Amino acid sequence: MSILPWQQQDWDHLCDYRMQNRVPQALLITGNKGMGKQHLAKQFAFSLLCAKPQGNGLGCGHCDSCLLLTAETHPDFIQIGPDEPGKAITIGQIRSLVTRLTLKPQFESYRVTIVNPAELMNNAAANAFLKCLEEPTERTVILLITDKPAHLPATIVSRCQKLAIAKPDKETFFAWLKQQNAEMLQFNVSTLFSLAQGSPLLALDYVNDGALTLRNNCFKAWMDIAKQRRHPAIIAEDWHKLPESPLMFWITSWIIDMIKCCYQIKADWLYNPDLKEPLQELSQQLELKELYKLYNLMLISRQRLNTQINKQTMFEEILIKWLELNLSK
Repeated sequence: MSILPWQQQDWDHLCDYRMQNRVPQALLITGNKGMGKQHLAKQFAFSLLCAKPQGNGLGCGHCDSCLLLTAETHPDFIQIGPDEPGKAITIGQIRSLVTRLTLKPQFESYRVTIVNPAELMNNAAANAFLKCLEEPTERTVILLITDKPAHLPATIVSRCQKLAIAKPDKETFFAWLKQQNAEMLQFNVSTLFSLAQGSPLLALDYVNDGALTLRNNCFKAWMDIAKQRRHPAIIAEDWHKLPESPLMFWITSWIIDMIKCCYQIKADWLYNPDLKEPLQELSQQLELKELYKLYNLMLISRQRLNTQINKQTMFEEILIKWLELNLSK
């Protein structure tokens, strides 16, 4: 494995920690989703556990530690995450971790724990986890990963050193994508960069999973409602079966772009530069204050995603408001 090209500076910083014998006991790695935070954390863990790291700091891949890491059986490498997607990291998991960390590492190097995504620790788990940070054990390094650092308790954040992964420039972003997928040439780099918010791994998922086609189909349905060609309830029934996180982002981005179009913003500054013409046309026909009200509804709806709200009802409310906004123009 290698370091992702936009992470080289961050990797050099991590290597300096090791070379200077100043490896932090707790490191909080942050950055947008799709920036490769887990990849970087694993490479650092492998480097710390390797008996003979290479000159570039990466694990050698051949020593006993590296072979155990490859087989996922290294006793000094611990990964903590939800037992099921979308579930919380529980106090039981953290208590088990605390017990393991009271024992000495089995090898002569470090013991490394990765907690990902760290913000999914529930309150009881987060309180128990503080013990790991307040009473660090011998040769133990804890790497916390999150794209939502504001959701972590301040007591945890304050006890960690921080590393924020910055997004690459467009040239690095597109060059890496072309290496991964030759079909990338057919896509508009500005659109991919904007929709993925500069995150290359997220952009690659968009292409490989057909998410761009899905987004275009959803936008067509959005436009059909605006022109009273389809009913909000029917679209909501279809949409509640889709992954809600990207869909909610797409809808929000269309509303933000319409607001930007009201201020004559350049296409490069839009989330959806390829949709500028229809979005600009809509923005000229709609009341700006009503667009802001719709945007506020989206913010409230996104906060409700982690509750027991009926997703179909939520989409119906959004789409009915969108229809009413167009009927009143």
